[in-house]
This record gives sequence, C-alpha cells and structure tokens, in this order.
Amino acid sequence: MRGTIILLAAALAAAGCGAQTGGRASILDRDELVVAVKTDQPGLGFRTPAGGFEGFDVDVANFVASYLGKRVTFVPTTSEGREDKLNSGEADMVIATYSISPQRKTEVTFAGPYYVSRQDILVRARTTDIRGVRDLRGRRLCQAKGSISASRIVEGRRVAADLVPAGTYSECVDLLRAGRVDAVSTGDLILAGFAAADKGAFTIVNEPFTEERYGIALRRGDVAGCEEVNRALTAMYQSGAAAKLLRARFGSTGLQLTTSVPQFEGCE
Repeated sequence: MRGTIILLAAALAAAGCGAQTGGRASILDRDELVVAVKTDQPGLGFRTPAGGFEGFDVDVANFVASYLGKRVTFVPTTSEGREDKLNSGEADMVIATYSISPQRKTEVTFAGPYYVSRQDILVRARTTDIRGVRDLRGRRLCQAKGSISASRIVEGRRVAADLVPAGTYSECVDLLRAGRVDAVSTGDLILAGFAAADKGAFTIVNEPFTEERYGIALRRGDVAGCEEVNRALTAMYQSGAAAKLLRARFGSTGLQLTTSVPQFEGCE
C-alpha cells in the first residue's frame, strides 16, 4: 500500500522552494519530516507488534511527505501531548485525529482538514436504550484526556452525562468492554476502527450529531508549509488516492465515507 501512496504522490508533486516563517524554519526547508501519530487507534494510528505504524493517518502522512519530496519518520503521541510534540521540536507535523477548534488554532497552524468525520456514539453490542446523544443524560460517558469530544456533549449539547476520565480512547474502549462506562463518543472513524478490531463486541449508534474536522497541525505561523500541505491533500482526493485508502481501512465497517475534497480552513 505504501508503494502506491508514494507513486501517486510523486506523480502529482510540484516543484517547491524553501520558506521561512517569522524567522523559524518551515517544513519546506526540511529533508525529512517527523510526524506524530497515535499508537492505539486501529485503522487510524496504530503501532504494530513489530514497532511500525499503520492506519489512515499514517497513509496521509506518507502521501503528503512524498508529494513534498520529503522522507518521513514517525513518533508516538497522545491526545494531550500533541501541541507539546510541535512546540518542543520533537515533531514537524501532527496527524493524529486532531480536531480543529478555535482554541487550538491559537496554538498551532492547521492544514486541512484531511477528513471530516462525524461524531457518533459507541456502545456495547445489544445495547438498546442509547439511540442518540440525548440518551446519554445520566449515563457514564468516557472522557479521553486532551480530547474535546465529551465537552461537545456536556457543554455544547447540554447533556448532563457522568464523565469518567481515561488517558486515551483505547482505555475508554477497555472501560466500555468491562462495563465501567456506558458509552464512548468521538469521531466515527475512530469508533469504526475499534469496532472493526473487536468484531461483535461493540455497536455504533449511527446517529451523528456534529462534525470532527481532522487537521494536520504544523508549528504556529508556518503558512507556506500549510499551503503546500493543502495542495498535497487536494491531490490526494482528486487523484482518487484518498478514496482508495479510506475504503481499504474502513470499507468493511459499513460507514458512509466522504471521498470529496474537504473544505479547508485556510492557513493562518
């Protein structure tokens, strides 16, 4: 699969030159990009037993890097550690189901989104009394550290769920499996990955109630790099590579996948 990604990206790549942003190096000035991805989200960002990384987020990183003519390596991140990876210089980009929000746009520069997911709800199989977001009132809802998905329910929808903290969404799913929470809510791609990895254990409610616009985070102010990443993402969708990658990762889950070019936020 990676060879296909590289060939498609190379065929579409355009010549570019280095750029500086406010005295700080742009990703365009680097020969190798270090990309932070998740390690515990099946189908999106997952560390294999051999120590490598795989998933749609990794596919996107490989396509973008190849389009830009860069080598790529990966480092792990959690939801709460994403900004730190950039600010510390440990990573040049973060592609880790990182939902774009006004607050986060004050801390990083977002390219994309590279995918517009829809927030949904994951429950244990054969659960019949949670059919939508309103049914979460008074229920135990997992809140992954560093994620804004639970706050969209409690604050955005004013649903008084009982929040149960966890470090990651992988831990949330473990709590759901063990009966210690009643539901996990976040983007449907994340939920589909967990459901596919443990067939028959979980069910997606299929009542989406908001969008999760997953962005590619760069260091704040790297506008030139952001614009080139957006060109790479446009090529990924227009060439059909995005559709191929999405279907390979999630085609068996029954999700209705979006395969058109997302509306970009604009680099700031």
